[in-house]
Amino acid sequence: MLLYGRAGEQAAIEDLVAAARGGRSGGLVLRGEPGIGKSALLDWAAEYCTGIGVRVLRVTGVETEADLAFAGLVQLLWPVQEHLDALPGAQADALRAVLGSGGAGARDRFLSGLAVMSLLAHLADDGPLLCLVDDAHWLDHATAEALLFAARRLTEEKVALLFAAREEGFTAAGLPEIRPSRLSQEDAERVLAHRGLTPAAREQVIAESEGNPLALIEFSSERRRYHAAAGPIPIADRVLASFRSRIALLPDKTRLMMLMIAAEGRGDLPMLLSAADALGVGPEDLEEAEKAGLVEVSAAVIAFRHPLIRTAAYQGAPLARRIAVHRALADAATDDDCRLRHRAAATTSPDEDLAVALTRAAERARGRAAFAAAAGLWEQAATYTPRPRDRAARLGQAAALALSSGHADHAAGLVGQAEDLLDDPASLTTLAEIRAAVEFERGQGRSAARLLMERCPPADPVRAVPMLRTAAGYAWLCGEAEVIRGAAARLTAMGAQDPMIQGLAHLVDDDYARGLPLLAQFVAHTLPDVTGQASRTPPDVTGQAWRTPLDGATTRWAAFCAMVMADDDAAFALAGAEVARLRRQGLVGALPQVLQDLAGVHVQAGRHRDAEACIAEAVELARHTGMHQRVPRLHSVLARVAAIEGDEQRCVRLAGDQPDSGGMVGLAALCLLDVGLGRYERLLERLEAAARGPLRHLTMLVTAGAEQVEAAVRLGEPERAEEPLRRLEAWARAGRQPWAEAVSARCRALLSDDEDDYLRALAAHRRADRPFEQARTELVYGEWLRRARRGTDARTPLRAALKTFERLRAAPWRARAEAELKATGESVLAAQPTAADPLERLTPQELQVVRLARDGSTSREIAAHLFLSPRTIEHHLYRAYRKLGIRSRRELARLDLT
Repeated sequence: MLLYGRAGEQAAIEDLVAAARGGRSGGLVLRGEPGIGKSALLDWAAEYCTGIGVRVLRVTGVETEADLAFAGLVQLLWPVQEHLDALPGAQADALRAVLGSGGAGARDRFLSGLAVMSLLAHLADDGPLLCLVDDAHWLDHATAEALLFAARRLTEEKVALLFAAREEGFTAAGLPEIRPSRLSQEDAERVLAHRGLTPAAREQVIAESEGNPLALIEFSSERRRYHAAAGPIPIADRVLASFRSRIALLPDKTRLMMLMIAAEGRGDLPMLLSAADALGVGPEDLEEAEKAGLVEVSAAVIAFRHPLIRTAAYQGAPLARRIAVHRALADAATDDDCRLRHRAAATTSPDEDLAVALTRAAERARGRAAFAAAAGLWEQAATYTPRPRDRAARLGQAAALALSSGHADHAAGLVGQAEDLLDDPASLTTLAEIRAAVEFERGQGRSAARLLMERCPPADPVRAVPMLRTAAGYAWLCGEAEVIRGAAARLTAMGAQDPMIQGLAHLVDDDYARGLPLLAQFVAHTLPDVTGQASRTPPDVTGQAWRTPLDGATTRWAAFCAMVMADDDAAFALAGAEVARLRRQGLVGALPQVLQDLAGVHVQAGRHRDAEACIAEAVELARHTGMHQRVPRLHSVLARVAAIEGDEQRCVRLAGDQPDSGGMVGLAALCLLDVGLGRYERLLERLEAAARGPLRHLTMLVTAGAEQVEAAVRLGEPERAEEPLRRLEAWARAGRQPWAEAVSARCRALLSDDEDDYLRALAAHRRADRPFEQARTELVYGEWLRRARRGTDARTPLRAALKTFERLRAAPWRARAEAELKATGESVLAAQPTAADPLERLTPQELQVVRLARDGSTSREIAAHLFLSPRTIEHHLYRAYRKLGIRSRRELARLDLT
């Protein structure tokens, strides 16, 4: 296949294919205006790959199917569906549901993308594979999302994906793009060399076409009667006008047949012939269009030579004729979704029966986790709904699903339309829950919290309590103390009980003695059911028996409460159990947030490599699923690690500029960095300002009182330590967390200069698992002993502190411990390079892989666990073996990778 002026694009495609043949997967987007030659490049790529033994799968987006869930994926995967049995169960079921061959469907909109990734990787085991995606801007949202997820996630599987798309309508962040340029004068002349034009006509065509290949062909047609005026009119519009002009010259029955093909969109010959017969036309009426080069007819498919011809044929027809064609197509359709699409296109007034049918189609799409398609169908149903109240309810459903599909701004618009149609409290309450979820996702947590509290139905506790719980949770994160107090007051007025709401209400007023036990009760109610662990249920502190149905929301709020309490054991158990559940069920979209929670516990426990592995996976998944707004919050978890290590540049970068509670995570990390670097005044200024702000109740600020106390003591201003120490001690007493009791005792010791306080702190540390905090206590105790001229006694805690600081790579703290040891007269050997630790040689993902392999998991099992392909797992193992100096899993089992 000969193409002019496309050497650069062809070379890029050859490089993409060569990389896939060599075992490196990749994706590439060809982006440009209509007629620039994107489809021709895909045709060339298919021919090129066939010639070198690369398997080709192909799908073309169809404008009329853009709202039909997984229409593109069905087209792509239908020829290879016999391979579904090779996939993990949940993934295979998701694709079977997509293809209509059984399967339970999916609850996560990214599971289909994960399944597509696994299927393509499996197919590539038999040889390199190229997936060609033409007119990607017209793919249905579910298909586009699945293919982009696969393109970003595939790495070592011999798979290449090549997309062709217009400038708008297909966002492919993270994939490289090339933009075919207009043809040069020389190449344009080569295209027209055999078109039989006079030199003057050839120059006119080249000038009018402006180097657009389709325009060159169209404007040089001998049949063209339309004279395109060069100028500011976009070239695509001029080509479209040319096609309209040519179609207008065709016989009436030919134009009707072309309109029918355009309205049907898929080229389904049997359906088209049936509908055509009903309107008194047939395939013989296409002869003139074929001769004109406008349509191409094969044994089973009728297609336009270019999508712009379809646009011209449809837009140029009168409305009445379009309606008649859609009615005929609806009568001829054998597929429910296809029939419904044409029914809707033929309806111009409210029709409740049609609206109900659309809602049923929406629920079918929801059942396959095609949330964007489901949202569109609910929205379409609303437009045909006669009664305003019903229309509002359907708009609300559309908004909820639009939010689930990641389109918060569109969801906000839909909720606004619904609110304008209602005035009764019950309906507005339902919309309030959707509106609040939308606003919270858009970063408006304060307004979301207030709305939920204002709209909760006082006469319906079953419905009100979950709304108030969500309002209190949002308010806690956003610093809306009055909302939390108001939620608790509403609860009391209803005679209801909820330990989470009541506990948070006490905490914002610094009443830790009543607040923390309530949260502990909420967690204890959930923990055994989620994790299988024995309950540590505290006494009932609500005044009456309290129970709530255990569901996903309750479990998430229990984990939230565990984090507020800083109960490391409960938080680790709940987050760990939830991560395992999400992995088993392939629920990719929810995993980044839970991995973030798990990483936070790992950091506190000194398992920095585990925390980095969790965050690396969460960031990768967030990017691959389009949740880019979550990445800064994920990074902020590791700001504390950078602070411990004394890496100021990295700490500042990771802390970032986060709103609301996310900013406090970064602030706490920066304050820890200040302590390590001896910048005490800056630290006190930061935390004293935060203590006057709306987020003063957050646990991370209460526990950051330890930094305030140390800074105040170092500056010789103990009065500035009194208030933060009061809060910290009260919090530790009420929460009964051993690590908190240890830290508060250490702070008291810094002020009291009493050895008993140091000893109490060390005893409490032995019941906790926060090694960095224990090492800090050992350091300050050692410093106290040395100042008391008990140098020999000081060496024991100082050695222990130094060992921990070395393991955690806590450079400024290690320097302090070394200096103190030297001051006792002990010679301190240089620390061994941490790179000698096998863990330090591995990337976070390699660490995850080798740990699972060491525990006996196969590559296929590890791949399913980490949402990767077996080939990628083998690649990580190969690299890890080389770094570790081993050659087999048997040798791996002998290594200490804890």
